[in-house]
Amino acid sequence: MKRFLTIVIALLTIGCVSLLADGVVDPAAAAAPDASILAKTLDGVTTFLKSTAFAHLNVGNIVMMAIGVIYVMLAIFKGFEPLLLLPIGFGVILGNIPGAEALGVYAEEEGSVMYYLYQGVELGIYPPLVFLGIGAMTDFSYLIANPKLMLLGAAAQIGIFATFAAALGLGFDTKEAGSIAIIGGADGPTAIYVTGILAPKYLGSIAIAAYSYMALVPIIQPPLMRLIIPKSERGIVMKPSRVVTQKEKILFPIIAFIICSMIAPDAIPLLGTLFLGNLLKESGVTKRLSDVVSNALNSAVVVVLGLTVGASTQASVFLTPESIKIFALGACAFCVATSAGLLFARLMNLFLSKENKINPLIGSAGVSAVPMAARLSEVEGLKTNPKNHLLMHAMAPNVSGVIGSAMAAGVLLSFLR
Repeated sequence: MKRFLTIVIALLTIGCVSLLADGVVDPAAAAAPDASILAKTLDGVTTFLKSTAFAHLNVGNIVMMAIGVIYVMLAIFKGFEPLLLLPIGFGVILGNIPGAEALGVYAEEEGSVMYYLYQGVELGIYPPLVFLGIGAMTDFSYLIANPKLMLLGAAAQIGIFATFAAALGLGFDTKEAGSIAIIGGADGPTAIYVTGILAPKYLGSIAIAAYSYMALVPIIQPPLMRLIIPKSERGIVMKPSRVVTQKEKILFPIIAFIICSMIAPDAIPLLGTLFLGNLLKESGVTKRLSDVVSNALNSAVVVVLGLTVGASTQASVFLTPESIKIFALGACAFCVATSAGLLFARLMNLFLSKENKINPLIGSAGVSAVPMAARLSEVEGLKTNPKNHLLMHAMAPNVSGVIGSAMAAGVLLSFLR
């Protein structure tokens, strides 16, 4: 720890000296033939210090780099979506080093390395590839066994459309409002896909907001779950789901894709890759392809996606009143989506027989933060009844939330594109 502090103090000292160096030595005098060796040396040191990033550091850079460090710490020490937050946080730090554009690392600086990697975000290439991996890692059997739970995933999408109206009320135009609203689906790739088409100038802010709230699910959802669901209902034990046949697992992605794409054709790039990935997994004849898209390909895309999105958040374009509004609306969207799922679950119980009642806690899993939202339903259920395991039941609305958010995105694009 002492060594770490020593290094930090040394770097800060260099920074302070570089900030004060401008004007200490007259370059013309130092370059004169009769200039002393000391003057020339001081001029050289001054030139070096002025070339460092410390000399161009401003408050905005410091704030953004602090945010990046916080993201990295949350990923490492709290385990909040580390596969997402760690590359995003490091990207935020990277993109806010003063003078980094000269080194070719700004995501929006044409000709830079990050610029070309960032095209996968702007052109909507990365989100479908992420969905391909998600599909190969998803088990839809819990949804197939209990299809009525799909309604919980649909109910959670209310947050998207409520936020759309709120964004319009705050002065955003329809395309911008649609991009902000999709944060309510708690689906980062979908938010990036929609924003890249409708409101590219807010891509960094919306992507960071979407992934932030996905990572903060363990903080945001539990208070709402305890507030909305009475303790007596949190203890409901659901009956075991039926066994789903392999034939059903194979037919589901085909039938679901046809129906969903007919309803929301603008979401075909997302829905198509999602269900293709799942079919690769369930078919039993493409194990090698399934392993590639769910592991190597998905991991590579997530790293590049997170890094480039983070590197696009320069202080000059990120620390604005619009970004603050986006984060506020994103928080509201997520809370409304979670609350809608919980309340709809309670409403469903009014029409279900006693033996078929569902535990309303699984309604919060209707947002598509897979599988963290489902795990939270399990955790909260165990607090009330240590023998009440809800994880498998919660996965049904959780995966339907993925489908629902993609379809909601398709609906928004069909109206606003």
